[in-house]
Amino acid sequence: MLEFPLNLEKQDIPPLSMALGYFDGVHRGHQQVILEAKRQAIQLGLSSAVMTFDPHPSVVLGKDKRHVQYISPLTEKIKIIEQLGIDYMFIVHFTAEFANLLPQEFIDQYIIGLNVKHVVAGFDYTYGRMGKGNMETLPFHSREEFTFSVIPELTEGNEKVSSTRIRSLLREGKADLLPNLLGRYYTTTGIVIHGDKRGRTIGFPTANIDVDDEYIIPPLGVYSVRMKVNNTWYQGVCNVGYKPTFNQNAKKISIEVHLFEFDQDIYGEEVVVEWHLYLRKEQKFSGIEELVRQIEQDKQNALHYFKENRQIF
Repeated sequence: MLEFPLNLEKQDIPPLSMALGYFDGVHRGHQQVILEAKRQAIQLGLSSAVMTFDPHPSVVLGKDKRHVQYISPLTEKIKIIEQLGIDYMFIVHFTAEFANLLPQEFIDQYIIGLNVKHVVAGFDYTYGRMGKGNMETLPFHSREEFTFSVIPELTEGNEKVSSTRIRSLLREGKADLLPNLLGRYYTTTGIVIHGDKRGRTIGFPTANIDVDDEYIIPPLGVYSVRMKVNNTWYQGVCNVGYKPTFNQNAKKISIEVHLFEFDQDIYGEEVVVEWHLYLRKEQKFSGIEELVRQIEQDKQNALHYFKENRQIF
């Protein structure tokens, strides 16, 4: 993590082609920016790099925000960008002091000072105090020390592909619409913890997933999901909710996944849940038999979905 002021020496860093952005979700628009930086690196004989920031600027600059939920928390973002084959990643610790840098100071210290020879950013990228620096002021601030590429707006269905749009769909439970924007299904990573083990007594054992609260969790309900356990993907259904049939006063949301054709002890394992399709809202049942019937129906609905969409996986 880079702290302000920088203490890196320019001569210690190879010449870079750098993608700039916050990149929450690393969606298809972000990927265009990052992959263009990689392409320019190859063409110009440079190393490829990405610069991003943590935490989200709104945590530091917003008066009422102290906690932000992300499409991709920092650890997830690092993994996705790594998979794009980038050589270096610079994570700038976003502070009030950093936010107060003049646009020229930001360019001098964080671009020219990091031996960047080519910059790639989206058309709406801003930098420096109050976002006064933008892609139109960049030539002036560059001091002719680097060249740059501007990536135009990417649209899907006549609407901009953006983190805001993805967050909105996630909060509406429309996980099935996200691959067109993200370029992949939405995933959350968590640890399997001990639950009340009631599922196994009714023939539907579940993995209770403790997910980092920095993730955006889709709304309450039942979903078709896949879950990665020890590098293998399994199909299943996931319940997000308070389990009202059993818990009258539950306060914390639980995320429970029932996997099909799966029988392993995975307590303490890190798993990835891949969200596919909202099946129904969470509901309270009159008893165990009604609950079991509904879970079996959910299972059949999910199996049908995966059968119909198997060419995707």
